Amino acid sequence: MESQMIRPGYLTAHQTARVLGVQLDTVRQLVRRGQLTRSGGTERQPWYPAGEVAALAAKRRTLDAA
Repeated sequence: MESQMIRPGYLTAHQTARVLGVQLDTVRQLVRRGQLTRSGGTERQPWYPAGEVAALAAKRRTLDAA
């Protein structure tokens, strides 16, 4: 499902999961918990801001290292 054209600066759910090192269901849970914001795409194929994903990945790495 990654053939969708996406604007620069945004990631698909699959790309987001890959960056965070988690499953797609975990990405959905992060959205429900308010830790990640959908920012475009469709209901079934949402986009996430790349900067927000990078910041969340860095935060998760910091917490894992502690």
